[in-house]
Amino acid sequence: MHAVILGAGTVGRSIAGILVEHDVDVCIVDEQREVLNRVEEQLDVQTVLGSACESIPLFQAGVQNAELCLAVTSRDEVNLVGASLSKVMGAKRTVARVFNPAYRDFSTFDYQRHFGIDRLLSLEKLTALELAKGLRGPGLFAVENFARGGVQVLEVGVAKHSKAVGLSIRELKFPSTVRMGLIVGERGPSVPSAEQVIRVGDRVTLIGKQEALDDVKSLFEPRSQSTLSVIIAGGGEIGLHLGRLLDSKRYRVVILEADPDRCQHVATRLKSATVLTGDASNRSELEEARVSTADVFVAAMGRDEDNIVCGVEAKELGAKRILSIVRRPDYVNVLEKLGIDVAVSPREVMADEVLGMVMTGPINRKSTIAGGAAEVWEIQVEEGAPCLDGKLKDLKIKDCLIAAIVREEYVEVASGDDQLRPNDTAVIIVQKGFEAAALKWFTTTTST
Repeated sequence: MHAVILGAGTVGRSIAGILVEHDVDVCIVDEQREVLNRVEEQLDVQTVLGSACESIPLFQAGVQNAELCLAVTSRDEVNLVGASLSKVMGAKRTVARVFNPAYRDFSTFDYQRHFGIDRLLSLEKLTALELAKGLRGPGLFAVENFARGGVQVLEVGVAKHSKAVGLSIRELKFPSTVRMGLIVGERGPSVPSAEQVIRVGDRVTLIGKQEALDDVKSLFEPRSQSTLSVIIAGGGEIGLHLGRLLDSKRYRVVILEADPDRCQHVATRLKSATVLTGDASNRSELEEARVSTADVFVAAMGRDEDNIVCGVEAKELGAKRILSIVRRPDYVNVLEKLGIDVAVSPREVMADEVLGMVMTGPINRKSTIAGGAAEVWEIQVEEGAPCLDGKLKDLKIKDCLIAAIVREEYVEVASGDDQLRPNDTAVIIVQKGFEAAALKWFTTTTST
């Protein structure tokens, strides 16, 4: 497999290292010769000196034969143009890293489709999602976007006294734009039937349109919700994304940020969170923020040392649960000894995401859900595949759940009356252990 990486910064080098470890042939494009020299000393990769926005360096890097091109420079516009140009030149899959949330807001303009890019990637949002999964409390959930943002995957715990308890899935009467893809209960994970009854403690995976999901998820939450107190140290992009994920009545969120201008920026983008100007590495300012009463303290500042110090301080002050971002792998081993409950490494988050893209065959992307019990795939439907033989309700597919269909510019939640066509992209949920069986539905006999 041949992959091209545009940008030899920290993220580009990290991705290159991951791919090389998995025997991928890698070429890196960057404008700085000294940066490329360092990369060549550290990794067994090819390099090309030049702009990621120009065709000649891209051609020299071999994008025309690349299975994957990742544009991860420090500039959004360069990444968008570089990934778009690479796609036109022949790269099979292209991914652009973007910092500005406006580029990923499909409600205003679909930059991804306009530039012909397969995926827009935010490492900061992915890291925030991983932090959100580390929280524990009533009705906690994690959301990921699939199919150009047209559908979302939501994981929610079934709380005691919630409306769904004791009802079958059929009796819940979901709207047509929501499907239940997985239930993890006492007997483990399963793709549920319409007659399966919801029980307290189940964790369910829902997939569908955002507006409908917002209504449906309330069925699984307690009628009278307790509020979880969360303090986030650091109002950077990761802190802001986490604040957005928790910006609801179920959480009482406080963000502590030292830069007054950044505080103003964050405050205008969150509805209910409280944003305080303060240095989280200062114990007295943690005390003023009432960290001692926090259910969860999240250290999400720019330096590992600051995150570790303020995490330890928060633990000593009485915060019940400590989450921390740790970028350096050599720090991970000491965190448990220091009382930090969950450590999230952006590098590992990126590694999981990149490896999910390094697929042979028709799988464009995969992402783990339900604590590893299942995966969500975006998979290209091949000509002659068995899934084309009839309507979904007539195929009797038991190895996976077809949750959504992407056809040209349209994204729809799948129903039993839908029929797949060649070159559609299907969003499917696959249980662990059923991957090979599921793949056969979407590929021709000669390609499996």
